[in-house]
Formats: sequence, structure tokens, C-alpha cells
Amino acid sequence: MHQVTVLGATGSIGKSTLDVIARHPEQYQVYALTCHSDIDTLIAQAKICQPKHLVVAQSALYDSLKQQASSANLQCEIHAGPQALCDVASADDVTQVMAAIVGAAGLLPSFAAVKAGKQVLLANKEALVMSGELFIRAAADNNATILPIDSEHNAIFQCLPTSYRYADLKGAGISKILLTGSGGPFRDCPIEQLQNKTPEQACAHPNWSMGRKISVDSATMMNKGLEFIEACWLFGVKPADIDVVIHPQSVIHSMVQYKDGSVLAQMGNPDMRTPIAHAMAYPERIESGVAALDFAALTDFSFFRPDFARFPNLKLAIDAAAQAQFASTALNAANEVAVEAFLQGHIRFTDIADINRATLDLANEQSLTCIDSVIEYDGQIRRLALQAVKGAA
Repeated sequence: MHQVTVLGATGSIGKSTLDVIARHPEQYQVYALTCHSDIDTLIAQAKICQPKHLVVAQSALYDSLKQQASSANLQCEIHAGPQALCDVASADDVTQVMAAIVGAAGLLPSFAAVKAGKQVLLANKEALVMSGELFIRAAADNNATILPIDSEHNAIFQCLPTSYRYADLKGAGISKILLTGSGGPFRDCPIEQLQNKTPEQACAHPNWSMGRKISVDSATMMNKGLEFIEACWLFGVKPADIDVVIHPQSVIHSMVQYKDGSVLAQMGNPDMRTPIAHAMAYPERIESGVAALDFAALTDFSFFRPDFARFPNLKLAIDAAAQAQFASTALNAANEVAVEAFLQGHIRFTDIADINRATLDLANEQSLTCIDSVIEYDGQIRRLALQAVKGAA
């Protein structure tokens, strides 16, 4: 019986995780659920799965959460604040941690989980983008297991040989990792029209149901850029070992190309419950609730290279992956500020890439040797990005 902490339970990944858990009550029990501020959803989830702990990240909402939990007759402990997130991620009784908090806010609890030697189901790509070397080293030092949840990284993981050793593509006979992406809602939009796209249009992904921040990242293809950086750390590969391929249908989730000419692809309907179920049960397989592919209904598979003029954020991320850690950390911080400004209506869609680029140009190279230095540098870059937002608004 796995005891599972779900970090970011009220988001799309968290909800899908609880759906998979509900299908296998004999194998998984929820230890803790956390949210940023959506207490109503958290309480509704807790009524169903009866966790031992509930956490709201915003400390000011502690009394509200405690009152609602009491009114719902929930028999669980109530906590609030960033440290509480780390506590439920590293608790002795916990065996699995679903790390699904979006953005930099997920770094510290995800890091706490690996330091505690947990099996970490990593959906928070920013943890590796911001602190890849530190994160991977902490996992190795503490015998933690990192299992990728992003559909692309999970697909790559499934296509690698079971004997794959970290950072040894050559020994595994692999020539390339092929990271696929749909191209988002604007892949066919004339470039000159992109500046007028609204948050609602950017969030209308053609294939996936996701939160607003990650949906905007998909529209700019920054999400694919962050996944590119994450893949380098997850599998111990260099940027030259990865090619990004646009695949609008989102049926092939990624591929691994071998030296003998073989290409292994992982396929499935675009539903995050598939990679979640795969990681939760690894190396076994369990029912996810996802319908099987109907191959007779598949009418077209298309692939093409990304256009960096349309997706400058993707190019920024690929370039950052080839630099020291500070570049990826800075890019992620700038992008979070820029996307929030766009969602609030303060800047145009095309300003996101301009702000990211301008912030990177101002960022000072620093050696990030511990998590505290990563957090401090992240704050510095956010202040620079806010100034760039003011200049663009």
C-alpha cells in the first residue's frame, strides 16, 4: 500500500492523479493533499479520499481551511505555508510524492522529497530547469527515484532500454532523442497576427486540458523549451542529443532513435492519466481509465521542424540548455513573470519572448551551488523581469 502525497492536488495533474488512485484503493492511499489557494476544491477532494493531512500554501488561508475541514467533518490535520509543503513531501510514512505544483513554487517541496529518498513522480519541470545538477545529485545521494510525468519525458523513459545507464546514450546504442510537441493553438497562425492574441485564445489548447500558465507556455512553445532542458537533466544528455519535432496530433508523445535505424515511439490518447498510471505502478502496469487508441480512426500523422521565428521562446530555452545552470534558472524566472503579466492583460502575447530575451541579456552569470542560492537568484531575475514588463506595458 503506497502512501501518496499529492503536491498541487487541485490542478489538472493532481486531479488526474486522484482519479487513478480512486481506481486502485487496494494499492494507494492518500497521505496528504496540498493546494495553493483553491480550498473549496481541496475540501471536495478530501471528502472522497480522506487524507491524513491537508495543506494550503498561503499561510493566510489556514483559518479558512481549518474551518471548512471542520464543517465537512474531516478527520485530518490542517497545515499552511511553504514549510508545511516540504513536511508532507518528506514525511516518514510517505512512499510516493506527486510533484505537480506549477512553477518555481514547486521547487522546495520537490527537493525535500528527493532529499528524503522518496519515489518522486515529477510533473514540476521547473525543479530541474532551476536546479538540475543539485536536484539530480540529491536524488542520487539519498537513493530517491525520479519518475517523469510529463507525457514527453514519460514516453522517452518508456522507449529507453531498461538497462539504460544515466548519461550513456552511446552505450545504449541511441543516436537521438526526439521530443515531440503539438505546436499549440497558434502553430498555423500568421506570425504578424500573434501580437493580438488574447489569454483566452492562448489557453485554448487543441489537444490537452491544462492550467492557464502551462497553456500559455504551450502556445509560445516555452513549455517545450523547458521540457528540452528537463530532458537533458533527466536522462543525462547534451542539447545536441535532442531534436524537437512538431507533431500536431499529439498521439506520439516522443521517440528514441537508435543507431541501427530503429525508432521507438510511445503512443496513446492525449490524457495525462496514462503517464501518471505508468509512473505510479512502475515497473508494473495498472488501469488508468484512458481509452485505447482506435487506429482505424487515426487519419493523419504529420511532423515538421519548429519555426524559431514563430516560437522564439523555444530557441531561448535550447540556447539556455547549452549554458551553465544560471541561464535556465533565469529564463524560467523571467518567463513566469512575463506569462503572469500577459494573463493579467498588461502585455501582448509577443511581448513574452521580448521580456524573456531582455531579462536574459541583463542577467549576471552566477554559480548556483545550493538551493538557497537558486532561490535568491530567482528573486533577482524576477525583479529584472518586472522592470521589463513595466517597459513593455
